Amino acid sequence: MSGFAPVRLEHASRLINHGPTVLVTSAHGGRRNLMAAAWSMPVEFTPPRIAVVIDKHTFTRELVGASGAFGLCLPGLALADLTWSVGQHSGRDGDKFARYGLSATAGPVLGVPLIEAGCAAWLECRLIPERHTEDAYDTCFAEVVAAAADPRVFANGRWVFNAHNADLQTIHHLGAGVFVRAGGTVQARAL
Repeated sequence: MSGFAPVRLEHASRLINHGPTVLVTSAHGGRRNLMAAAWSMPVEFTPPRIAVVIDKHTFTRELVGASGAFGLCLPGLALADLTWSVGQHSGRDGDKFARYGLSATAGPVLGVPLIEAGCAAWLECRLIPERHTEDAYDTCFAEVVAAAADPRVFANGRWVFNAHNADLQTIHHLGAGVFVRAGGTVQARAL
């Protein structure tokens, strides 16, 4: 892994507690995918558990269901356009990592594809099967088994947003390709 530092699992929930838009990564049977998701949150501290909404009709959900694992990558401001764009195409039509020139590293525990370039952090997650919430509400629960963050923006269990790390500051989707971050609003452009 590049310059990311491990995050103690007791601090993993802090990575998504502020509601950032995430990139959900998945892989199974030699295929991989990523999608953007605006609805994710921590649900338990110890062990760290999260929830994320992944529509049951998506290719990502198919891969997550088959593999029992996924990654949550937190794109920084520099990836706002990419984040918007990956949501405009299905991974059934081809590898989005290749389409957008993204490098992925394998997660240290489950081997899920994780993105570090342009991201503030990632969480590697093991799906906790909960058929009712998955089917009725498209909500998937998972245990975080590993987490890491760029120390320029998250260190010692705390976020640090300043003028020197603006491109890594997390983004929050307001709808229709409009994202907000500390200090301003950004309109994404499709790539």
